[in-house]
Amino acid sequence: MNWIYPITVILYSFSVLGYFIDFIFNNRKVNVVAFWLLSIVWSLQTVYFVLRALEVGRFPIVTPFEGLFFYAWSVVTISLVINLRFKVDFLIFVMNVVGFSMMTMSLFKPHTEVPTYLASMLQSELLVLHISFILLSYTAFTLSFSFSILYVLQHQMLKKKKWSNRLERFGPFPFLERYSFLTASIGFPLMLMGVIFGFVWSSVEYGSLPWTDVKTLTSMLTLIVYGVYLYQRVVNYRRGYQTILLNISAFLVLLINYFLSGQYSNFHIWT
Repeated sequence: MNWIYPITVILYSFSVLGYFIDFIFNNRKVNVVAFWLLSIVWSLQTVYFVLRALEVGRFPIVTPFEGLFFYAWSVVTISLVINLRFKVDFLIFVMNVVGFSMMTMSLFKPHTEVPTYLASMLQSELLVLHISFILLSYTAFTLSFSFSILYVLQHQMLKKKKWSNRLERFGPFPFLERYSFLTASIGFPLMLMGVIFGFVWSSVEYGSLPWTDVKTLTSMLTLIVYGVYLYQRVVNYRRGYQTILLNISAFLVLLINYFLSGQYSNFHIWT
């Protein structure tokens, strides 16, 4: 099983490179090759995921390595589904830059099994639900971020009067703005439910809630920032460039929550 992972990462890198070449040179033939490479990557990821589950005897999302891998797998899965539903080629490129980054980072996480003293504690169904909902919300927010990035890039190109056939492959502004909002609307309740499951698990396991934990605080901050974005969009009917920038800012807060806060968390000692 160990040989599957590095081959998957290599093929993933070639796929992202192909999408990059297509983005720069507007080469649809390379785009087709990149798509089929991405399909192979998804197949290998799925095989690895199943084998990992059989090896450890549980749903493999608990460790940092497994979490990043599941995140990358879900991004690739959504990318393939979107490619069949919408012809927004550059969206797939932006999404998989994030997905490839996550899968590459997972290489630097320990592949070892959960430590014995944590094994029984981390087998709780509530914890699995907590992690699953959080990771799925990250995927939805990644998709929302990708729509927003395409909106900003197209806005800047039009502002600088850089007309080209490439613009047709970004998608119209209303489409990008609408789906950026819709996917964030999906991610917000998923993350909220994930946080609630985490609080319930903590209350059952420890008899208290980790209100002072850094990762808990930044998770709440992430929900607040996305909540402000959704409030501006739904209640105040804000549209356009500034609102899109707010959505991008919310995703940057999300990345801080995932990567930086975990380094200073006393409660999230393993996940």
